[in-house]
Amino acid sequence: HRLGAQEAPPGIISAFLGDQLTEVLDAIEEDRPLKNFSVPQFQSIKVGGTVLDVKVAALPSIARDLTDRNRTSPFAFTGNKFEFRAVGSKQSPSFPVTVLNCAVTAAVHEITDALRAQMGSKPRPSDEDKLAVIRRFIALTKSVRFEGDNYSAEWVAEAARRGLPNIKSAPEAFNYLIADKHKQMLTEDIGIFSEGELLSRYHILNERYAKDVVIEAETLQTIVGQQILPAAMEYRKALAESAAALKAVGVEASPEIDTLNQLTPLTKDLQAAFAALQAATRELLEEEGDDANAHAQAAHDHVAPAIARARDAADALETAVADKFWPLPKYTELLLTI
Repeated sequence: HRLGAQEAPPGIISAFLGDQLTEVLDAIEEDRPLKNFSVPQFQSIKVGGTVLDVKVAALPSIARDLTDRNRTSPFAFTGNKFEFRAVGSKQSPSFPVTVLNCAVTAAVHEITDALRAQMGSKPRPSDEDKLAVIRRFIALTKSVRFEGDNYSAEWVAEAARRGLPNIKSAPEAFNYLIADKHKQMLTEDIGIFSEGELLSRYHILNERYAKDVVIEAETLQTIVGQQILPAAMEYRKALAESAAALKAVGVEASPEIDTLNQLTPLTKDLQAAFAALQAATRELLEEEGDDANAHAQAAHDHVAPAIARARDAADALETAVADKFWPLPKYTELLLTI
């Protein structure tokens, strides 16, 4: 599941149209003339026009695109196409694109039915019939159009007000696939899948999610148990031996003791998080049954939070253990390298 960050869109699905296309839809809905973006008194775009003035006489005028890449939007209109950015980095886009094509096909059928109902017994629809249907669907889909910051807390509240779903986990998202209206669209209305084909994909998605979480949990257990905790204990041993040696020769050892006292609770925290991660992973593996979604949900609810707690404890310990004892590159080293 792609969480919003580092150019990945958040889980609330919306569409970014850009000022120009939004103005076209608004003008049709409101039955008014289209604003002229090149006339200053009618400018409604925030960038201030279609020409970028760089204030350098030697450079020519630069045409400005009236759309925006807006990387935070799952669907962004970029001049001549919509870009779909919600697929995870290791996920094949084939299944999401198949579902999108089915949704578009279902929408075309719905619009066609509405146009036939609007024209009645006439041999062909008039322009007024077409505009009436277009206006209806512009208004119907207005809630999914959003031009702002998809990462903001305000958008979460606004999306809830608009009735848009905010799906926060992969197992929850998978359940939408077999919800009655979605399953009917995919298997009966459009017929791109049989019910068995759709259920098999649903099962595989849940199974792969749970297995990925288990693999990550077991990998982290190996790193913590075989590398990080031994490094912390080795550093504690070195501090204790240093403090004892200093005391033996009558030298003040409080710096070593203070560092040891700081390190000890951090080590205990990681030990506790490590044990909790082991227990959560073991319980998940022991309780695997026929309900793939329940298994995936348990991985999300219990194992994934245990992974996060172990990672937080390891991060805290990393700042306290001397570099020479730490078995992995530290964040500071990576940043300095960059």
